Amino acid sequence: MTSDENDSAHDPHEPQTASSSVTVVYTDGACSGNPGPGGWAWIVPGGAFGAGPAADTTNQRMELQAVLEALTAISGPVNVISDSTYVVNCFRDSWWEGWLKRGWKNSQKKPVANRDLWEPLIDLYRARSDELEFTWVKGHSGNEWNDYADRLAVEAGYTQQRRSGNETPSYIGEPDKTSRKATPASTTSSTAPPTAGGLDAHLVAVLGHQPPEIGGYDDNPLADRLQNRLVQILRAKAELDPDLTVLSGLRLGAEQLGAEAAFVAEIPVIAVLPYPSPDKKWPKASRERFATQSERSAEIVVLQKSEPDTAAKAGAALRQRDAWLAKHAAEAIIVWDGKDPRLAKTVRAFEQALGDNVWVVDPSEV
Repeated sequence: MTSDENDSAHDPHEPQTASSSVTVVYTDGACSGNPGPGGWAWIVPGGAFGAGPAADTTNQRMELQAVLEALTAISGPVNVISDSTYVVNCFRDSWWEGWLKRGWKNSQKKPVANRDLWEPLIDLYRARSDELEFTWVKGHSGNEWNDYADRLAVEAGYTQQRRSGNETPSYIGEPDKTSRKATPASTTSSTAPPTAGGLDAHLVAVLGHQPPEIGGYDDNPLADRLQNRLVQILRAKAELDPDLTVLSGLRLGAEQLGAEAAFVAEIPVIAVLPYPSPDKKWPKASRERFATQSERSAEIVVLQKSEPDTAAKAGAALRQRDAWLAKHAAEAIIVWDGKDPRLAKTVRAFEQALGDNVWVVDPSEV
């Protein structure tokens, strides 16, 4: 591929713009390995496009790079359409305002990841906020132009070459089959296994207490100690099983601590959600963390297609999710103080399914 390519359109399409004065652009990023070789891409329906590689990167960085490249190339009013909640929610929910107020620290008072890309993108947004809009689209859902951007990004990651042109490219690479993108893999069956790493991966479920029992909802010393302890445990297990993969429901408390510990230990995470958008009613800071962890996950498995409309149904969905975890995991790590009766039932259920491969971490002993 050349660095400045003008491909002829094989099938002209009507540009999908909100109005004649607004440019709609679809952006996407892909990465094989996360971290690993990756690619970014943007495309205007029926118009210009650009794509480029990175030798050692992550999904999040490629999503950000795609938007930054698109907005650098396109002037005037723009509607950026992305399947990345990491990108869209930052501007929709104004996460960036809190980052700036806290001196580039997130809601957990930790340095904002990928600041080297966020900073120029936010500077650009602040200079053009009256003409920029961000819209989320579900990835791999049949949206033609999201698929175009995805395939261009995957191709860029594979070839490690740049492409650009003023018309819809005639070749956009193969469909994304190998990228470890965090795109929801919805299923109606609680028996559907994860695909990231295959069933040959050594799957470890992490669950346990919610925030009240581990120091509260805000950043606190007990939660920090628990996370550090989980990092130690996961690293030790990874020495024995190099293909170790963590299963997490990303619920507040032990599940998010487990996911964060896995990211620190550079161990893949598969997010297993009982139903879509379980974070819908959470506080803003908690939703931010959920979105970030979702984006960093190698895969997302959603066990029910629709959200429950009653508390009873939500509880049933969570029990179904726990049963799914117990069936597919090889081991489980449960943060439990030895007192909570609800968690006692969970521990017993996992012990029945996994025998001695259930490890209890007592918060009072970390």
